This record gives sequence, C-alpha cells and structure tokens, in this order.
Amino acid sequence: MKKFNALLLSSTCFAVLLAAPAMAQETVPDTAGSSATDARDDGTLVVTGTRIVRLNNRSAAPIVTTTAAEIAAQGATTIEEVVNRLPQVQVNSEQNFSDSEGRQRIKLRSLGYERTLMLIDGMRIGLPNTVDVGIIPNALVERVDVLTGGASAVYGSDAVAGVLNFILKKNFNGIHINGNYSFFNHNNRSSAVTEAAQRAGFNSASGMSNDGGRADVSLAAGTNLFDNRVNISAFVNYRQSSLVRLRDRANAVCEVVTTSNTSPLSCSRATYTPAGTIIPRAGASSGTTLVNNPNGNGTFIPINSGPVGASANPYDDWAFQRAFNRVNAGGFLTAQLTDHVELYGNALWYRDKSYNTMLNRTYSYSVYGNTPYQVNCDNPFLSASQAQTLCGANAGVAGQYAPLDVRYRFDSMPLVRQQFINSGYRVVAGLRGRVLDNVWSYDVAGMLSRAQLDTIDVPAAEFATVNRSLDVVNVNGRPTCRSVVNGTDRNCVPFNAFAPFNNDAALNSYLYGNASGGISTRIPRLLQFIGTVSGDLGKYGIASPLAEQGIAIALGGEYREEMERTVVNAIYQQNNGGTNQRVTQNILEAYAEIQVPLVENKPWTKLLQLNGGYRLSKYNRLDNKFGTWKIEGIWSPVEDISFRASFNKAQAAPGVGTAASASNIFWNQGFYADPCAPRIDAANPGGPRIAPAATQQQCANTGLPANLYNSPTLICPDDRCSVREGGFNLTPETAYTKTFGVVFRPRFVRGLTVSVDRWLIDLKDQLDFLQPQNLINDCLTTGNEYFCRAIVRNADGTLYSSPATRPATGWVARGPANGYRSQSHGWDFQGQYDVGMGSVGRLEMIFNGTLMTRVASQASPTATSRNCVGYWGNSCGESMPKWAHQMRATWVLPERIASVSVNWRHRAGMPLDVYAPASTGIPTAAPSQLRDQFPGIKAYDWFDLALSFDVTKRMTFRLAANNIFDRDPPIVPDSRSRIGLLRGNTIMGYDLLGRQIVAGVSLRM
Repeated sequence: MKKFNALLLSSTCFAVLLAAPAMAQETVPDTAGSSATDARDDGTLVVTGTRIVRLNNRSAAPIVTTTAAEIAAQGATTIEEVVNRLPQVQVNSEQNFSDSEGRQRIKLRSLGYERTLMLIDGMRIGLPNTVDVGIIPNALVERVDVLTGGASAVYGSDAVAGVLNFILKKNFNGIHINGNYSFFNHNNRSSAVTEAAQRAGFNSASGMSNDGGRADVSLAAGTNLFDNRVNISAFVNYRQSSLVRLRDRANAVCEVVTTSNTSPLSCSRATYTPAGTIIPRAGASSGTTLVNNPNGNGTFIPINSGPVGASANPYDDWAFQRAFNRVNAGGFLTAQLTDHVELYGNALWYRDKSYNTMLNRTYSYSVYGNTPYQVNCDNPFLSASQAQTLCGANAGVAGQYAPLDVRYRFDSMPLVRQQFINSGYRVVAGLRGRVLDNVWSYDVAGMLSRAQLDTIDVPAAEFATVNRSLDVVNVNGRPTCRSVVNGTDRNCVPFNAFAPFNNDAALNSYLYGNASGGISTRIPRLLQFIGTVSGDLGKYGIASPLAEQGIAIALGGEYREEMERTVVNAIYQQNNGGTNQRVTQNILEAYAEIQVPLVENKPWTKLLQLNGGYRLSKYNRLDNKFGTWKIEGIWSPVEDISFRASFNKAQAAPGVGTAASASNIFWNQGFYADPCAPRIDAANPGGPRIAPAATQQQCANTGLPANLYNSPTLICPDDRCSVREGGFNLTPETAYTKTFGVVFRPRFVRGLTVSVDRWLIDLKDQLDFLQPQNLINDCLTTGNEYFCRAIVRNADGTLYSSPATRPATGWVARGPANGYRSQSHGWDFQGQYDVGMGSVGRLEMIFNGTLMTRVASQASPTATSRNCVGYWGNSCGESMPKWAHQMRATWVLPERIASVSVNWRHRAGMPLDVYAPASTGIPTAAPSQLRDQFPGIKAYDWFDLALSFDVTKRMTFRLAANNIFDRDPPIVPDSRSRIGLLRGNTIMGYDLLGRQIVAGVSLRM
C-alpha cells in the first residue's frame, strides 16, 4: 500500500498526474507497456490478469490503463465518462440519457454489458449486468485497468469480452478535499434540423448557451495508528448534474425523420396536442385524428394543419442530460495483526436519484385496453359542430354516447417525472499475508454486494376517472359530472376536452392528484468468498536451469451466491405487466495458475516465459460442470523487444435471472397477432379485415397448411395469441480469444514504449433473448428451423390456447436461448514517450488506438454472418467505428509546478448500413431505404485542453476545456426507428452537448 502523501503527489498535483503513463506505472520498468500493476506494502505487485503475486511480472495479454491523470485532466463527473473515451469501449451514457435507468455499465468490444466483468481491487463489484459503477467516486480511483479478451480462467464466468479492474486509493493519512465544477458552453447553430423545425412551427434554440452544470465534491481523510500498523480512512462524495432538455440544443429541437431518399427532413409530430386531440371511434369521421380549433370557435380541424397548438413536439421536454444527484460514502481499514497476517476491509455505499421530465397529459384509451372513452352526446362542452362530428344523428340527445379517444396535453400544468432511485452497498473483508519464509502469499476474502433499483413511472389517471370527467351534464347552467349528480363520485371535476389549451388546475388535480406511478423494484445481491495461495517455487529449487526465477503457481477456490428479486406494485402490473419473484443461483469454482520462466538474461534471450491457467465451474442451475483455461507466452530476444501471445477459452453461464427465466415455464396471452390470419385494416379499424401481410408460402414455414391460410379461425382473441415463457434449454456461451502482440522499448530512444496487439474474440452459443415477433418474422422470411421451432401450432392451425391449461401446442415461445455466434476482431496500438527538455521541463505523450476489423453476428448456422464494423443502422445498431484513438501531449514545467496538456480524440466515419457492400453480409437494402442526403457520419476529431498549477504546496488548481472547438454531434435522421432508442438525432460516441468548461481544485492538509 502506498502512503497517503505519495498518493497525494500522484493524484492531486496535476503535473505529476499527467506524467503518469496511460498504459502502466513507469516506476516498474519491466512492466511498462505490458501490464498494469499495483505495489503493495510488502513490495509485491498485484497484476490485473493473474492471481499470482510476484515481482517483475509481465502480462502476456494487452492491458490498457487509465490513470488518475486522465481522470483529473478530463474533469469527468462519472467514471462512465472516463471509460467511454477508451477506443476499446462501445460508448453509452447510462447515467445521463433519457433511455436508461440511471445505472452506469460498461460494454467492451461491442459484445454486451453482460460479457464485461467489472471488479474493484480484483473482486467483483456486484451481480453481472446489474452493476452500477457509479458506486466508485472518481476522486478515489488510482487507475482503471482494462484487460480486453477472455479472462474466465482467472476471474470466472462473465469475463468474455474482458475485465475492468478499478484500483482504489487507500491508506490515507491526512485530509484531502477535491472539487470540480463544469458546464457546457455551446453555440446553437442553424442546421437541417432547425430548418425542419421551422417548417413544423417549432421554435429552436439559437446563439450561445451556458447550461448542464455538474458538480463533484469529495472529502477523504485517514490516520495511522499503533506505529503505523493500522490505518483507518473514510470518504464522502457528492455529485450533481443539471437538466439539459432535447429542445435546449438546436440539433435536437425535434426528432427528424425522412420518408424517402429525396425528401427533406421533417419533424415527428405528437398525437397529444395542447389544443386537445380528439379521435372519433364511430360515424363518418371514425379513425380521423382531429384537434380542437386553436381559435376556440368550437370546431375540429385536422391535426398538424397549421395553427399553433394544432401540432406538437413529442420530445421537447425530454432529457438530453438527466438531472441527477448522487451521494457516495465509504471507509477502508488495514491492520497488520502480525508479521504474517494483515486484516483488510472496505465498505462502499451510494444512493442516486435521477428523473426524466415529461409533459403532463391524459393517456389514450389504448394504454388501458381496447374500450374507447365515452362522451355523452348532450355534453354542454360540445358545440353543435363537434356534437355532429362525434354523435351524428344523436347530437344533443340525452342518454346517447359516442366512443372516442382523447389525447390532451396540459402544457400549462407542471411537468411530470419518471424517477429512478438506485442505491446499494458493497462490503469486503479479508486476511492476507506471507508465510513460510515469505515463499507463499495467501489472500482470503469475502464480499457482499447488494443494490436496489427503483423505477417509478409517471402518475397515470385511471381509465374510469377520465371517463367520468367526460360524462358531463348541465345543472342550473353549470357543467357538472354526472357522477356528482348521482353520487357515485362527489369529487369529479368536469373535463372540457373540446376547448383548446385547457388549464384547469382543479381538473388536473382530480385526474392525477390521487394517482401514483407504478413502481418496479429490482434487488440484485451477490455473495462472494475467494481464497488464493500463491507461491514462488524457485525458493525450493523448482526452476528452469536457464532461468533466474522459479516456477510460480497460484491455487484457489471461489464460491458465489447470486440472488435477484423483483417487486412490482399493482399499478405497475396493471400498466406494464410483470410479477414478483425471487430467484437464486450458486456457483462453486476451483482454479490454478502457473508461470514458468524458461530462459532469463541470456545473451540470446532476455526472457522466455510460459503461463497457464485452468478453472472448473459448477452452477447449481446447470446440469454439468464446465472448464475454462488460458495458455500464454512471452519472448524477449533482447531487452528492446518482447513478443507475447495468449489463447483463452472463456465462458459465461446464464445469470441468475436468465437461468430462472429459462427454467420457469408458464403461459400467457401475448401481444402479437397471427401473421397468417386476416388482419385489421388500419385505415378502417372497424371495417372488414384484409388479407394477411405474410404470403401463403411464408406461412407454410410456420407449419400452417395451405387450406388454412387467411382463415378467420386463425384470429386470436383481441389479436393476442398465446406465448410460452421460457423452456429453452440453456448452456454456457463460449468464447475463444487469441491475442498476438509485440512491445518495443528501444534503449536508443529512452522513454519510448510502443505496443501492437492483434486480438480475436470468437463467441459461440451466445445467450440471446428471443421475442415472439422476431421469431415469427425470421421464420416467415428464412424458414430456418432455429426460428421456426418456437412456433407450435394447434392441430387446427391456431396459435391460441388457454394459458391456464399449460398447453403443449398453440403458442409461440419467448425467453432466453442460446443463439449461434458473434465475433469481435481488431488491433490495439499503444505508445508513450517521455523526453526531457532541459530547463523548460519535460514533454510527455500518450497514445491509445484501436482498429476494428470485425464486429460480426450470425443468428443461426444457415444465416449469413454480417460484419458491422464501421456501419450503423437497422442491421447493425450503433456498432463500432473502424478506427478510434486518443493522444495526449503534456508539457510539464520544472519541479512540476505547472503543466499544459492537449488531448486529440478521433473517431472514423460510420456510413449507414444500407450502403454496406454485399461482402459484409449486411442484408441488401431496398432502394427506398437509401438516404443520399444523410448517408452516414463523417470522421470526427475533438481537441481538449487542460491546465494545472500549484497555488501553494498544498493547493492545486485545474482548468480544462473539452471539445474546445464546440463541434456539434452528427445529424442522424431516423435514429430512433433505426436503433430503437431516442438519441437526439445522433448516436453515442460523440460529444452531444458541446464545449465543456471544467474548473477544479485539490487541497491537502
């Protein structure tokens, strides 16, 4: 463990921070550029990627390290922002963006969150895919080690795409206060989006804006006791972020879409309008979307027909950056009980609250079911014209009702919120030390991690409440709810849905005052016990005759218990479905590692070393055990160059929730219609049905006889056919990872280290979640048994059976299943160069780049594999660019009293996948899908500037500007329809909010 004073020098004095290399600790020459290490008090090194503890260890697998230097220079508020800059990471924004739950998760190599294992000091943070790395405050991070590629033999299941190991600062002695404040300084410029907004009648932000403030303040303190044999330290951290709405950025003022290759951009329009949307469900105007005339003359006009209020932006108050606040706290303890026993422990706790803002509105009746709202035809709020449109010949007739839909937006009422509250804790305790003449090291530890993720939906008025407010009669010239007159609801407030811009606060209170949002609570818990014994057998003479070091081994065992509980209240069940459940899973593992130096310090070979590892895993929910392994080698013919290679078999077993979903089989009424049955005519929902969208030949793929095609007997009740949940037999997914690399440290260029690594991750039997509609569509179009096996018709061809009967036929399956395979291939390039400049200081440069050569997926053995590197769209999602890098150059003044740092970030262009050549395997797009005006994203470059200087020996001041040229993110029309997420007319991986200004200070006492 490092002493606190040393920590302060390396973490708060910015000149020193920027001197630290981005790949490894410079103070360990044998590891520079090849491994990430952490010096302990006893002089040994803890290396990410192995559990063997020994000096002068080298890693045979590429490891990228982000130091406290980069974190401080960036001025990031969340650790997610820091890791997102690494080209090895597929960028997302789980903390801030409106489509997330507020958790921060990391995804390596475009292989999914569940395949990236995240650790704190070598132990798991929590249950995979429920982890929130926001439990880690930035100021407490010493470094982040990223080991890309399989590491299951060392760390167990889930380390398929790689490992992120967050090494924390500990053993403080003194007080350390660190604070950062940042905001966005952005120039909202005219663009194709603002032109589309102008045509739609939406106002756009323009000119300079300063918003999106973020604060990050931490206090850490510690002390040594009993002649420095005991250290107790603690910290508290507060982080806060202010709301930035989509409409606060000119490029996101509305969601832009295109209808053809030559059409101009147009804005999506809401069906909920401030003038009030009325959709008759009977009569001559049935199905026509109308609005109350904004001029208040008591007539209906077509929606989006021109006047202000007749159209609306559905996303203008959604968040580009969510407002959140987070509190972190924790403590550390180390106690040297004897010369051979050290007690250590730590506890981390966090609570995070964030929300999405949404406009206040009534919901369409379709949210509640298939029964429309009803308005009485003698309603005093109806004008003669409106009554005629809705009721026809019954206009003004008491006792007669007209079915309709009401979609009213109350712009004058306060916004409503969808809230997310994430909290949790993680506690670790263990014993470690050296025994038997310091030959053997041991480490025995236990960890308990528990989180609680609450999602609170916006309050929704009950269907009956809205319906009662629409049933209004005239009582002594005063509109009054019928339910008030007959006593069934004395509190009812009449709803004038037929006048524009309703601002009745009493009505709003009646509809929503007693309403509460549905609440879904997810509680993941992980219990981990791990014990490792590591020894250097060279002390017993077990060594190669040509090596100076002996053979080293590590033996250990691990037990994990996973639990996930879901609790949903009645309102959430009513609105979204779901059930309460608690599922568990336990895992028992044994593992071994070996390092064999074969040749060391010979004239013809500086180092030749082989490493190996094996882990045997047993999951109680799986029938069989499975084993993972690694084989690695390092060869340095001379001191200047090292070659390295590794071959890993990594596996990821189904997580506890996935395993339970597969084994707990039940049936329900689904959410799809039989594609081979007559379908509803969208233009005339109440009229005769029309022919199926699928052809007779396609329906034969689903097992339907030709004589039943288009038969009315195939129509499921409410067009909701049956679903069997679960039932796919799951096996662990397997990845074979190969890496080959070379590290140059030329003695004739002092201070230079360069590494180049080729990596190939081939994943088979990948775990997917199969949805009925996707299975049906793929079966219809391909006839592949992998998809069609999930469609099981009754003898009469129908896809409906009563869920209560546990039917053997008459359903489409849904749930987790093993897919076919995915691939992620590429090259990593890293470099650092430190050169002295005499009396003017030093120049230090760091480079980290990734060339992706393959991001491929193949749904089934007969499907075509598609390579999505460098493309995005319907077939590829957001994918990864072919090339991305960052390069930082820092000038450090003598005695490190100040520094100036410039960072260059680059991301290669990404065309739309409809332009991909046939050689990629990406499905050929129809000409109607081409978008020549916006064919993709061009290459992007950003530049960041950071300054630091010591005000006093105990105070360091920092200034930074990220994206100093305020470059706008790319305009990406149809991004939601192509990737399924609201992205503000762009995709992740780009600076979305503009130039960021950061100021920070560190105090040491």
